[in-house]
Amino acid sequence: MNSLTTSFAARFPARAEHVLCNQGRSFALFRPHRTRRTPRIVCMAEPYLITKLESAEKTWKELSVKLADPDVVSNPSEYQKLAQSMSELDEVVSAFKRFKDCEKQLEETKALAKEDGIDADMAEMIAYEIGTLTNQLKELEEKLKVLLLPSDPLDSRNILLEVRAGTGGDEAGIWAGDLVVVRMYEKYSERNAWKYAPVSSSEAEKGGFKTYVMEVKGKRVYSKLKYESGVHRVQRVPQTETQGRVHTSTATVAIMPEADEVEVVIDPKDIELTTARSGGAGGQNVNKVETAVDLFHKPTGIRIFCTEERTQLQNRNRALQLLRAKLYEIKVREQQELIRNQRKLQVGTGARAEKIRTYNYKDNRVTDHRLKMNFELTSFLDGDIETAVQSCAAMEQKELLEELAQSL
Repeated sequence: MNSLTTSFAARFPARAEHVLCNQGRSFALFRPHRTRRTPRIVCMAEPYLITKLESAEKTWKELSVKLADPDVVSNPSEYQKLAQSMSELDEVVSAFKRFKDCEKQLEETKALAKEDGIDADMAEMIAYEIGTLTNQLKELEEKLKVLLLPSDPLDSRNILLEVRAGTGGDEAGIWAGDLVVVRMYEKYSERNAWKYAPVSSSEAEKGGFKTYVMEVKGKRVYSKLKYESGVHRVQRVPQTETQGRVHTSTATVAIMPEADEVEVVIDPKDIELTTARSGGAGGQNVNKVETAVDLFHKPTGIRIFCTEERTQLQNRNRALQLLRAKLYEIKVREQQELIRNQRKLQVGTGARAEKIRTYNYKDNRVTDHRLKMNFELTSFLDGDIETAVQSCAAMEQKELLEELAQSL
């Protein structure tokens, strides 16, 4: 391409009707000013996208005007609120500007290609430029579509992860333990440098757990683990099976975003709280002092038994934390149900009754029923679930883009 540039400059040293500038990745063609009218720019993006972008740009301009208002400047809370709203639109507006500039440059380059007196070398450079700009335009359009998607306000939150043994008797309890404690979720948390700690548990007679709740803290925990809500089915020969028959058991996973006290108000009259001795490991304190807390929420029938902490106060706080998260999850699920009925989303619904995966030990295979994809069982249970998580996110993004296109 450099040789083409040199050749072109040598052929037209005096007239300089066209100037070719190397701008890093691509070549930009410019023409000197002429009196004839500039060709009308035809928008290459879908109409709904341009409408949304123009609306975002208009809002951004209005916010910039408000931020210059002395009354707003003198009100720190209002100024911060407007500045935050404006900053959320900065990337969208900036990308839209690049999109419009690229689109204008593409149309001008196409018009240049139609002019008379263009030799083979010049035509080749113009064709190259048109191809480069077209690809840039497509990339910018896809980026703008994603930027316009509504973000989940819960994505940055920490979570409480609850696993419950489902159908399958003793094997269901063992499977629940395999999911959370022995392997998958703890190992996935370690891969993401998240911190986790047990909150509450109820052990099963033959091993594993009837219920197990763990707290997971870190960067954007909910944004990834929210896709784990649902029924996890396992097909394997249980430890309790003496004749080698394959059994099918289930465990239910619930992902509950951490809730603040101001978001979920609990009336003390709605709570019955009793104490008991924890028993087990932990020294004489947990065996002689009533440190365990049994909390019952009368309106919902939720019962929480906390024994993990060493003092009654700590277990009480843990129980209230878990209750708030459960009540908040109910509230979120109701909102998601309403949204799902409107847009019929199949991914990220958080529905507990939704069978999301089957773990087949005989074939060393995990099948995600939402994605219609298979994964290797061994690595999956060792916490290598990132591909599945990202695939769920991509599918949800696709659904949201389709909804965005239909919203106008």
